[in-house]
Amino acid sequence: MAAGFGKANDLFVAAVEAIYGAAAQPSNWARALEAVADVFGDVGANLIWRRDDGSLGIIVSPSLLFCAEEWNKWQDADIRAQRVHDRSIAAQFDAVTDRHLVTAQEVEAHPFYTQFLIPNGLGWLASAPVSPDPAVVVWISVQRAKAKASFSDEELEILARLARHAEQSLRLSVRLFDAELSKVGMGEALARLGIGVFALDSLKRVVFANPAAERVVGKGLDIANGRLCAAAKHETTALKCEIDRVIHATPEQVDGAPKPVLIHREEHDRPLALYVLPVTAHGLDPAAAQFLTHARAIVLVIDPQADSPADPAVVRDILGLTLGEARVAALVGFGLTPRAAAEQLGIAEETARVVLKRVFAKAGVSRQSELSALLTKLVLR
Repeated sequence: MAAGFGKANDLFVAAVEAIYGAAAQPSNWARALEAVADVFGDVGANLIWRRDDGSLGIIVSPSLLFCAEEWNKWQDADIRAQRVHDRSIAAQFDAVTDRHLVTAQEVEAHPFYTQFLIPNGLGWLASAPVSPDPAVVVWISVQRAKAKASFSDEELEILARLARHAEQSLRLSVRLFDAELSKVGMGEALARLGIGVFALDSLKRVVFANPAAERVVGKGLDIANGRLCAAAKHETTALKCEIDRVIHATPEQVDGAPKPVLIHREEHDRPLALYVLPVTAHGLDPAAAQFLTHARAIVLVIDPQADSPADPAVVRDILGLTLGEARVAALVGFGLTPRAAAEQLGIAEETARVVLKRVFAKAGVSRQSELSALLTKLVLR
């Protein structure tokens, strides 16, 4: 969204600020989802996450609370949710809507529309997948009234950009959910996390590091004159630029899709993946706000497992894929057959093969061994 887009741009900026305001305070996600819905002038928004152990969670904006309990009774009949996993079309786009998943006849006649959505003043959906963790699949969806026009391609592109910011914020939030932040306080919660967390002040100096962050210091990442740096000069430059972008960003600069900074290490096959999040005290409870008083950015440091596929979000960013394509690419590049990848992702084998063909075309390779070599070169060493 270009600068100077008026009220629409202001709403986009407000939504991004609310999204990052929920990073360290997961209870703020309902408010952030309301801000996302406001960008489109729609009824509300929801966030659904599913872990690889099958557990499911949902957060809805306050404006959707009126029908949240009823949706629980209808979720097995949600034809859109069923098809978003089964159809290869969903892997072609960063965001999808009803026309990608159902027919016009089904919109007019299917019970999920006629008996649940329309009676509750709803009709159209725009939904974008994100991957804050390889073990967690998240869908962020905006709900629109049937009386309005369906979502345009431009609106889907806007949602996809918002979703990328949400992915960054959720990298911290999903882990704080597990750490029971409300019971133990911010400092203890961060100490429990399995990923590294550095808090930086306005001068980019490290003012806090949790134990996981301290463990990578001297092992690919260092602190010099109070600031984070890497062994390779170009990686230090890339990290500095990303930190500068986050700390000094103007409202007109929030539109860019955030990307990880990879820090390669001599003693490891896999690089560290660093994500830089802005910090805002707005909406934080007093204890969390006091803990982050001097922080202007948080650097998350993820140390990938050597015996697991590459992070699909990193594969997506490096190869220019959609998230659905990157999930298939990460598994096949790790050595799984298309059939095994399909089984793990819960999709049809033919769907996986169709998606893989698009991955090959985008990556400029023609076989699985070449994809594996490319991922090794770009995402590994």
